[in-house]
Amino acid sequence: MEPITIAVIDDHPLFREGVTRSLLEIGGFQIVGEGGTGEDALRIVQQKRPDILLMDISMPCGGTSAIRPILEMVPDQKIIMLTVSEASDDVTRALSSGAKGYVLKGVGSRALAEAIRTVASGESYVTPTLSARLLSDRPARTDLSSKSDLVSDLTDREREILKLVAAGLSNKRVALQLGLQEKTIKHHMTHILAKLRVSNRTEAAMAFRDAVEHR
Repeated sequence: MEPITIAVIDDHPLFREGVTRSLLEIGGFQIVGEGGTGEDALRIVQQKRPDILLMDISMPCGGTSAIRPILEMVPDQKIIMLTVSEASDDVTRALSSGAKGYVLKGVGSRALAEAIRTVASGESYVTPTLSARLLSDRPARTDLSSKSDLVSDLTDREREILKLVAAGLSNKRVALQLGLQEKTIKHHMTHILAKLRVSNRTEAAMAFRDAVEHR
């Protein structure tokens, strides 16, 4: 199996070194680039095309502001924000800009590796505590609350899957619980995201929670 290629962008060299060393020790990963600014991220993505871009928020030429330019250049680039910020606004801004993952610094190396594998497989990943907070602090925006109406258009199976996703289960665990193939769950999730007009699992879970609260 080919290793997952990764670029690490953070303005603290010692932190980059620690992340790199930890992932290489676990195995299955290859570090193809390192940098300390949003400009470095753009350059490395253009030159190396890593499977995963690990990027901090707080650094020169800000990490969040670099997401859209990166995706304009390489639309299918998978980006994971690795940061100390637990602010719901930062999480929402990163995901809405196109990031596929949001992980807090201080996470164990194996948990980080699992998050990387999850995003590399095509899923989104948000540190569970932050995902739960996003749901509980659901912003009272009309564009979000109106999505609750779209939940009623889901099939029984889609609602069943979305309920488990909202509870924090990965596609693999949903598949095990329902006795289905993981690729079947991914297929259903593609339809669920399209029907709810959202771009990631967290937004879909928020729409589901909104629908439950407004029954």
